[in-house]
Amino acid sequence: MKIKVVFFFLIILLTATGCSGTTDQNQARERNLSKHADEIVIGVAWPFAEKNDGFKEGLELALEEINDSGVLGKKVRLIVEDDQSSVTTGLSIAQSFANNMDLSAVIGHRSSVVTVPASKVYESAGLLLVAPISTAPNLTGDDMSRVFRMIPSDVQIGNRMAEYAKLKNYKNMVIFYANDEYGRGLANSFEDYASANGIQIVDRISDYKDANDLKRLVDKWSLLNYDAIFLAESMPNGADMITQLRKVGMDVPIIGGDALDAVGLIDNSGQAADGIVVASIFNPNDSRKEVTDFIEKYRSKYGTEPSKWAAQAYDSLKLLAFSIDHAGTSLPADVALAIKQLESWSGVSGVRAFNSHGDPQEMPIVLKEVRNGKFEYLK
Repeated sequence: MKIKVVFFFLIILLTATGCSGTTDQNQARERNLSKHADEIVIGVAWPFAEKNDGFKEGLELALEEINDSGVLGKKVRLIVEDDQSSVTTGLSIAQSFANNMDLSAVIGHRSSVVTVPASKVYESAGLLLVAPISTAPNLTGDDMSRVFRMIPSDVQIGNRMAEYAKLKNYKNMVIFYANDEYGRGLANSFEDYASANGIQIVDRISDYKDANDLKRLVDKWSLLNYDAIFLAESMPNGADMITQLRKVGMDVPIIGGDALDAVGLIDNSGQAADGIVVASIFNPNDSRKEVTDFIEKYRSKYGTEPSKWAAQAYDSLKLLAFSIDHAGTSLPADVALAIKQLESWSGVSGVRAFNSHGDPQEMPIVLKEVRNGKFEYLK
């Protein structure tokens, strides 16, 4: 029922703009942005109150640095909204951004479940969208000319983890996934690449009844000679799943996607998390100047270590400022073209170039392992 309601709401929003309405809105935005306003306005949508995790701080640091020198002789102003990780709230914010003719671009949202439908609203309104952390493959495509994701997609992350499984010589694996857009997409990608490389998927599940049912499953997998589990789950459910698996006697390695890359994995799972390997997109041990400078400035300003969320926020705003300056205008279509023409842009989360669909190319996917209650980066 929830999916139907959200879909109906999205149809109403898109119908409200319509084909001719879309053209009018694009033209109105271009006319307004061409009037040489004294500032560049960017919208930001994120679940700040519930799941900030350093994102706001990363934005603040980038904004401070950008406005020290300005962009095209102008200051950048952010309009910040909390989408509460809600599709309906996210779509409402998306429509308010779409109706604001002063906006050139939007940074957001955290969850692909929110970002994907909201991106349709932005595209129809002629706005450019930078998605800092959304990995759903269907976020980008031929019909989305102004949408850019800042990290590899579920397809790329699934492939990378399957490569790691092959390197570890795992032969028979189980996939446990969240039955949502993120979990299904990541599980599908991992299964396709693993199967193509000789790894047999002996079982694939998304739910179980209780501890007895889980114990029965683990016993069955043992009979099938499974030697690892791939977990396509988000936090905090991922930590709970790991804890439950260890409690019923499961002792094989667990590997997972980027959504498990969180301090809460260790805090909530305790010793059960030891040995788990997850994907990540920010390596604070990277010796590039962009990384060392960012970490030093972040520590100095906030007195703590930056998270991947802070790094992604920082990179997202920095990329927009760089591309607007490179394009010589804040018109969304011109800025989008400037981003696609970048041969190499070096951010704190890695060096990026973007293909015609708006996906980052050759951006490194970092692997981290939990050892003795801490994440350690794998070479």
